[in-house]
Amino acid sequence: MADPTAGGVAQTPPPGPPPSPTSPSPSSSSSRKGAGSRPGTVRSVTRTRRSMAVAFLLPALVLLGALVVYPIGYSLVRSLFDKPGDGFVGFDNYVEMFTDANIRTAIRNNAIWLVVAPTVATALGLVFAVLTERVRWGTAFKMLVFMPMAISMLASGIIFRLVYEQDPDRGVANAVAVTVHDTFASSSAFPKAHPGPESPLEKGPGGSFVTKRPVRAGTPVTLPLVGVAPDVMPDKAAPAKRAAPEPGKVTGTAWQDFTKGGGGKPDTVDPKELGYAGIRVEAVRDGKVVASATARADGTFTLPAAADGALLRYPADNFREPYNGVDWLGPSLVTWAVIGAYIWMWAGFAMVLIGAGLAGMPRELLEAARVDGANEWQVFRRVTVPLLAPVLGVVLVTLMINVLKIFDLVFVVPPGAVRDDANVLALELYNTAFVDGDAGVASAISIFLFVLVVPVMLLNVRRLRKEARR
Repeated sequence: MADPTAGGVAQTPPPGPPPSPTSPSPSSSSSRKGAGSRPGTVRSVTRTRRSMAVAFLLPALVLLGALVVYPIGYSLVRSLFDKPGDGFVGFDNYVEMFTDANIRTAIRNNAIWLVVAPTVATALGLVFAVLTERVRWGTAFKMLVFMPMAISMLASGIIFRLVYEQDPDRGVANAVAVTVHDTFASSSAFPKAHPGPESPLEKGPGGSFVTKRPVRAGTPVTLPLVGVAPDVMPDKAAPAKRAAPEPGKVTGTAWQDFTKGGGGKPDTVDPKELGYAGIRVEAVRDGKVVASATARADGTFTLPAAADGALLRYPADNFREPYNGVDWLGPSLVTWAVIGAYIWMWAGFAMVLIGAGLAGMPRELLEAARVDGANEWQVFRRVTVPLLAPVLGVVLVTLMINVLKIFDLVFVVPPGAVRDDANVLALELYNTAFVDGDAGVASAISIFLFVLVVPVMLLNVRRLRKEARR
């Protein structure tokens, strides 16, 4: 036979049908025969895997049933019985729950918590996460904001109980409030001052003090007061002096008519007595102020000739009580104050999660928006926020579930007198079960709280499934 390559012309094989792609090869046939010789292998492996899965899941299922399913079922049944648990009362416990004033307050406060706390904490976390990307010390700032998460709720409650102290010398919040207030409207140095029994002054309208008779130019007048403790007198106060007469002018002395240690005469200036430095004196005629003056360090003052024949008056502003700050833990603000403590703790949590989502955001979209002429606010509102919507949803739902069961802060921060005004469902559940001993109503509250949490959980599950489909 001739070699096909010898003559330089290749011999083509005879025409015929190409081999079928589905035709089995000998090796595949033998493989199938081998597999077919043991038909139960795949089934046994599957069954073994299922058995192993059940064996691994069984402890978790037992714990889930013991710690979740059984308590929910028992609470549901117990809520249908009376306080001792002997008599069936049906839905009476639920009726009592919605008619009791404390529980209604707790429901209202929970609604405030549910709307305000997650929204504000998420918004602050978003702002912090965006802004810290633009500063050099962003990492240090994130650490400071997240640090409260390392503190327990109980410890945070104790901290904010001190922060909200009414006394500005102890409470940080009121120390700041008083400082800001006194910067624009200084408090009076004489809040307790008042005329003595033999004083030429009498009480006037609005907390002022007015002379009993008109004054005359050239005749010095005395305007004594008492009631100011020596240790709170102005630092610039000097020993009082009797004013010298001046022709055509009204002069006088405003001073503390009290000698420490005793002695001295009423309505007489004594060298040991201090002048009311800085106190304001007005001359009033026909209800109108015609002249005014401020006392010097020794209490002396001088009014122009227009004061002749007028009454002298200490205006009420001289005796205004010092600003003592805001009653943060009062009945009207206590819930908002506790929410502030919660936001202080959880804004860092929101910032970290949102910052993680921000780090994974495609930067080319932001740059494209800027190239198209969008300013930073438009980029933030129309690009950054929509891209972060899934992360914002996770943070918001997590915080909503968390605030529905808030307990520690509400238990620690409010004083006992206003704890009912700050009441929430978890705290009311505790008080009803362990203070009042009414397990029936307490179980009804727990079921109601569970019903409130379920829609939020279902919303979270739905969101997770939607993310999984993407």
